[in-house]
Amino acid sequence: MILKSKFKTYLFHLLDILPRKRGDQLYHFIQNLYFEQNLDQKINTSFNSYQTIKQICVRCDIEIKAKVIAEIGSGWLPIMPYFFKYLGKARRIKSFDLNRHYQNNNINRLNSIFSQKYDRLINVEDDSLYSLPEGIEYFPFTNITDHDISDTDIVFSRFVLEHVKPETIKEMHASFKKELNPGSYIIHLISPSDHRAYVDKQLSLQDFLRFSEEKWNKIQTRFDYHNRLRLPQFLDIFEDLGYEIVDLTYDKPKEGSENYKKFKKLKLHEDFLGYTDEELMAGSINIVLKV
Repeated sequence: MILKSKFKTYLFHLLDILPRKRGDQLYHFIQNLYFEQNLDQKINTSFNSYQTIKQICVRCDIEIKAKVIAEIGSGWLPIMPYFFKYLGKARRIKSFDLNRHYQNNNINRLNSIFSQKYDRLINVEDDSLYSLPEGIEYFPFTNITDHDISDTDIVFSRFVLEHVKPETIKEMHASFKKELNPGSYIIHLISPSDHRAYVDKQLSLQDFLRFSEEKWNKIQTRFDYHNRLRLPQFLDIFEDLGYEIVDLTYDKPKEGSENYKKFKKLKLHEDFLGYTDEELMAGSINIVLKV
């Protein structure tokens, strides 16, 4: 697994030094190979995320049925929009991404597997460029802040904010604050842990907190960018913009657990010395903001 982690790092750096278009093409090709082998697993993990959002909505008295939902970061497949449409009965889902990763062959496979797995009939619109059903719209190469979302009831993201630059998060939510109607909600599922630790089990989930900003920026690339924001930093951004935080949950390793022991062995960079252990280790952050 250590070799796999090192290979992944080496590969991303190789792609990063190639001409941008060529690097993106190779990255897209590699990701497609991965999805060919792991589509069913991705559907299952996305279902778990949908269940989490559904539980959040029950706690916060948020209705999904008949609502207009905007997704930040489409990724490679419209799995979450399918759950909102076919299980949550949302009226319309708009998915925005700065890149374009949807491909007809992948979505056709998703349509087939999803319809069988959840016993839903998926009718693809005749004029759909991406084999999508009615009520799901895809906006590639689009910054959500450049699009009119004033009719949106819920904005959500799933494991996206940790990959967005802090200044962009501020700008995005400042825009939402102005454009969304009072009473609208923003739901974020955030994975703030060092993603390298998911591959290399010897690493702490907070291993990247050892590095200065300059050093970390030499380790990561545009393909695996991680902002390393800690829980209080996310909260400060939202509170400074005047959002009401109506729900917040997160995981924290139990004292004495393996993850906790790995964390305590770290020599933290001075940038992170002002936080408590709980603030630094907070993982799987789920937060609901009210406009």
